[in-house]
Amino acid sequence: MTFQTRRIGVLTGGGDCPGLNGVIRAVTKTAQNEHGASVIGIEDGFEGLVEGRMRELSHQEVSGILGLGGTILGSSSKGDPWHYPVEVAQGRIETQDLSYRALRNVERWGLDALIAIGGDGTMHIARRMMEAGVNVIGVPKTIDNDVPGTDVTFGFDTATTVVCGAIDRLATTASSHHRVMVVEVMGRYAGWIALMGGIAGGADVILIPEIPFSWAPVFDKVHERQSLHKRFTIVCVAEGARLPDGSEVVAGLDAKRTDPKRLGGIGAVVAKAIEAGTGHETRATVLGHLQRGGAPTVADRVLATGFGAAAAHCAARGEFGVMVAVRDGTIRPVPIAEATAAQRLVAPDHHLVAAARSVGTCFGDR
Repeated sequence: MTFQTRRIGVLTGGGDCPGLNGVIRAVTKTAQNEHGASVIGIEDGFEGLVEGRMRELSHQEVSGILGLGGTILGSSSKGDPWHYPVEVAQGRIETQDLSYRALRNVERWGLDALIAIGGDGTMHIARRMMEAGVNVIGVPKTIDNDVPGTDVTFGFDTATTVVCGAIDRLATTASSHHRVMVVEVMGRYAGWIALMGGIAGGADVILIPEIPFSWAPVFDKVHERQSLHKRFTIVCVAEGARLPDGSEVVAGLDAKRTDPKRLGGIGAVVAKAIEAGTGHETRATVLGHLQRGGAPTVADRVLATGFGAAAAHCAARGEFGVMVAVRDGTIRPVPIAEATAAQRLVAPDHHLVAAARSVGTCFGDR
């Protein structure tokens, strides 16, 4: 061990997803087995770092959690230490810079390294922690698959598997009743879940944020299928897809979040428009948090284990300011700055978009 890493902190930030426990397990076991380091689990993401909530993780606590969904440490998407939500009066939230508390706890707990598991928001905070002098290593997590610097994030495969299974089930009832079924999926401003889940489920129409759509091509697709005696249509729409007028559908606002917008509801809007525009009975289903829950798939269990072990090895080598990532089929560290450069979005000319078009999938743009 070239760097004297004796105590490693680990936290899970942002929304939960399958595979988090696999990373926690791999970090803990690798640190203890290979490097003789202890691991401190920080509770509820950066909230716990600010508020001083942690516990030491043992072999026993992390045994048997590889296939368990969620995170044994808890998570939060509302704990940015530099924009920490504080209730200053009843019902009034004010964001304050409480980063000094987080930095003080890193020092008080004697952490030689901090492993932050999360999506783009978590990576931005991790970068700020690094700039403030903390030895940080990032692990990319999100069902949205939108973290730049890595070819894939864990949690994504499980989410798309859920979407595919839901479309399979909806297709049978759509066929029985000759309906149009609209499935709204997560992803925020990235269309990866809708694209991959929609392709896997055989969706006839896929609407994503990166490809602006109009109503006419969508209506035409429904009519085309009817004319071919295919008396049902499946539409997979990403929650962040913009309507033809350019607007987003926002379910609500949360002042405690760095990005207060909570997307949701576009499925119902699309279903209403299709029924009005085609005359065909249409129903909408919102998968919501079903995509984030439950046991991780084999792919996500394997990826989580690889990421966690790699992060612990980076800590032992003293390799900080990096994020472990998948590049060309291998896991290796990349500068954390790459993970905060921009969102990883679907290119409109992506080869999977082209493949979907080749089999007749409509993206609403032509």
